Amino acid sequence: MESLWMVVALGAGVAGFVQGLSGFAFGMVAMSLWAWVLPPQLAAVLVVWGALLGQLLAAFTVRRGWSWALLLPFVLGGLAGIPLGVWLLPQLDMRWFKALLGGLLVLWCPVMLLAPRWPALVVGGRWGDGLAGMAGGVLGGVGGFTGVVPTLWCTLRRYPKELQRAVIQNFNLSMLLVTMAVYLGTGMVTREMLPLCAVVAPAMLLPTWLGTRLYIGISEARFRQLVLGLLTLSGVAMLAAAVPQLLAAS
Repeated sequence: MESLWMVVALGAGVAGFVQGLSGFAFGMVAMSLWAWVLPPQLAAVLVVWGALLGQLLAAFTVRRGWSWALLLPFVLGGLAGIPLGVWLLPQLDMRWFKALLGGLLVLWCPVMLLAPRWPALVVGGRWGDGLAGMAGGVLGGVGGFTGVVPTLWCTLRRYPKELQRAVIQNFNLSMLLVTMAVYLGTGMVTREMLPLCAVVAPAMLLPTWLGTRLYIGISEARFRQLVLGLLTLSGVAMLAAAVPQLLAAS
């Protein structure tokens, strides 16, 4: 039991630091460790809980201006996607889910990383923002991965560092609040999960705060490299967890 608590605390600390630095990725980083030792529903609850705490801390320590006109399509799409994600969670084969999402990140993000002059995506408009938000909502309901698709979308649009942080930080905060409320309302959060929730909270708060302090000094170019690099590494971690399981089952 102590070793399980240590793995949960380690995952929360590392994921908290990365989230504080980048504004997202708590779920992807934590899952790269927790997927080996925790069942999917427990891991999903811990991810949403830890990511929500991190976003609340960031809201007070890395305040960024934001516009309802820009944020609203993401949020409306996300609200439509969360119930679908929660409904899908118990029915998904998480091995294939991780393999497909990880493969997408590993194939696409390095291309963008190696092509810094890639032109900004200008098609889609508010409908594209809404679809990106919906995808984030679905992934949030599945396992707390609210920021993956919206972050990639904002990067494709080449939003400036501060604007991207404002969109992702506020989108993630609103989606995680709703997701946690749905988890509580549907009974996904059980009394047996509470001790591990209590482990996550103190383990990730200080690393998250340290990450937010480091973020302030990062340049636009470094921030873009950081985001794409984290997305790529997250994809690699998902593939490393899923592919051996799929091969063993075949």
